[in-house]
Amino acid sequence: MSLPLEGKSALVTGSSRGIGRAIAERLAADGAAVVINYARNKQLADEAVKGILEEGGKAIAIPADVARPAEVRRLFDEAEKKVGGLDIVVGNAGVVLEKSFAESSEADYDYVFNINTRGMFFTLQEAARRIRDGGRIVAVSTGGTKMPFAKVSLYLGSKGAVEQFVRSLSRELGSRNITVNVLSPGFTDTDMLLEQYRAYGASLSPFNRIGTADDVAEVAAFLASDAARWITGQNVQAGGGVV
Repeated sequence: MSLPLEGKSALVTGSSRGIGRAIAERLAADGAAVVINYARNKQLADEAVKGILEEGGKAIAIPADVARPAEVRRLFDEAEKKVGGLDIVVGNAGVVLEKSFAESSEADYDYVFNINTRGMFFTLQEAARRIRDGGRIVAVSTGGTKMPFAKVSLYLGSKGAVEQFVRSLSRELGSRNITVNVLSPGFTDTDMLLEQYRAYGASLSPFNRIGTADDVAEVAAFLASDAARWITGQNVQAGGGVV
């Protein structure tokens, strides 16, 4: 019995750790040849690749800072050379900053928006130009855009823009049978989840726990599969019932 993504190739940005790594591992387990992208931590990226290879999957690591459009283009160039034309692109690279609106500086704004918004825009742009017909594009946002939180205005604002990118892009790529969706994790056990939100997040879920990276990766794998061919332009919440 063939794997659901056998013969497909996938690129996952920001996938050396956390949710991105779990998504890369899940896509590889489903048969895809996966490109793990990282900005700085080569050791973590190499460990992720090694783990996939040991499980019989296919993976390589390519460094690139998605905040720099030239590096995004190089990332796609190298990915195509090493794994062939891309069928799946998951834009996952992102950062969070906790700071009040009044105290946030220009440098804070640039830091968050350069990665979360500028980086995602040019990742989606390259994906739109290069992904094969029938492909899958997934942009990772956050369930936090549906909820009011203090001191994370830059993070939530940067992700809100991404959600609008996806709504528009999905209309542009439908004629090529390419789906474009947002995946919005809720409170998830990664190093990006601020400590004070762990117990609070668990209390909001009917399951009385926060999510795992693997929980979110399962939803990403569905959106990357043929089973999701009739879903596009949507914001899929993966937050354990927290809305």
